[in-house]
Amino acid sequence: MTSRPGGNADEHTPLINGESASSAQAGNPLRPQPKSAAFAFFFDAGHTPGNDSDSIAVRSAAYTWHTTKVVLLSGYVNFLLVVVPIGIVAGALKWNPTVVFTLNFFAIIPLAAVLSFATEVMALKLGQTLGGLLNATFGNAVELIVSIVALRDGQIEIVQSSMLGSILSNLLLVMGMCFLFGGLVHRGSNGAGREQSFSAAVAQTTCSLMTLSSASLVIPAALYAVMAQSGSPEKNTSILILSRGTAIILLLLYAMYLVFQLRTHSNLFDEEMQEEDQLEEASSIGPIAAAIVLVVVTVLVAVCAEYLVGSIDDIVESANISKAFIGLILIPIVGNAAEHVTAVVVALRDKMDLAMAVAIGSSIQIALGVTPFLVIVGWIIGQPMSLHFETFETVAFAVSVLVVTYTVQDGKSNYLEGAMLLGLYLIIAVAFYATPSDAFDGSIIRLLGTKS
Repeated sequence: MTSRPGGNADEHTPLINGESASSAQAGNPLRPQPKSAAFAFFFDAGHTPGNDSDSIAVRSAAYTWHTTKVVLLSGYVNFLLVVVPIGIVAGALKWNPTVVFTLNFFAIIPLAAVLSFATEVMALKLGQTLGGLLNATFGNAVELIVSIVALRDGQIEIVQSSMLGSILSNLLLVMGMCFLFGGLVHRGSNGAGREQSFSAAVAQTTCSLMTLSSASLVIPAALYAVMAQSGSPEKNTSILILSRGTAIILLLLYAMYLVFQLRTHSNLFDEEMQEEDQLEEASSIGPIAAAIVLVVVTVLVAVCAEYLVGSIDDIVESANISKAFIGLILIPIVGNAAEHVTAVVVALRDKMDLAMAVAIGSSIQIALGVTPFLVIVGWIIGQPMSLHFETFETVAFAVSVLVVTYTVQDGKSNYLEGAMLLGLYLIIAVAFYATPSDAFDGSIIRLLGTKS
């Protein structure tokens, strides 16, 4: 009979009453239960059998499956990945435009989540500076890919609306949900309510940049109105020159902002880092595997975006909704779904600095980085992409930035402020939904094309 070192045998000692060591361990609820080989093979993101095999073929196959498994288990929305091949087949076989749009709409949502996961893995392996730059570059990759595809097809109204919609969805929808749900969970007791807090200095800096981007849209709209009133025949050419010059200035300012955030004043942006479980997930695959995932997913997003954008004209005609509503409301949901979930989850955990970094940081990327970049891309490929948005869109953007600035300037938030931001977003969404498809003057875009 075996006994414990330094003690006598007892009822927990193996082989007592005919029990084996394994059965004794299985019967002890205080000891971790061993995972079956099948569970480890299919659901254990930390280890896959075969990774330590002496055979190169077995080891390569195991690591390939391990990377695939980690990617599939990286987010709850990844169950929608089954829609990706169906959406591609629907687009290739020219199914009904509504079906093609719907399938590829839902296909891009999990692809955006996987893209975000692979970017985080690469960022963790590259260090703070290069990782931050990578996040800034790929943080809005889905919106950029969809917009380039639409710009190449001459869908400038869609591009402008999707850029504005991405900014508004982050500023109003995401931040509003963070403030609302986070404020409700951490509201305190009746009569002694509390507010969540975040860095007021960071909020003020980022809101100042958003106000600048708002001015970059107001000035072209004001100039066009003045020149149109005077009957100037060169107004369209002047708008293009102004937009392209402004785009270059905004890109330079965005580069300075990255240096400010990542190098010289990184102490101000010392936001709460990723949760421990995210770090554990990210460390389970290497940077090379993450880079391969990044390339593959980017290609799939481009293909799905091609079919998504190609079906928009038919959707507008059949459903009688404006392109502005599709670009402003629907497309941003696709690209920002993963960020929406992340921001709300960390807000529920009372980590508002990280939630604000996700919401406002993404808006700055779009306003100062992606939108000016698309103006330059349009210049290169001969598409008259400008910063002259529709007057209604410009006003909605300016008002939203003003409301957000007043809301976050004190560095505190509560559920009432979140409800106000969500209310403004819903008002704007209803306004664009109620707008007829031919209400916005597309002749401006056509004139820009002929004058350039």
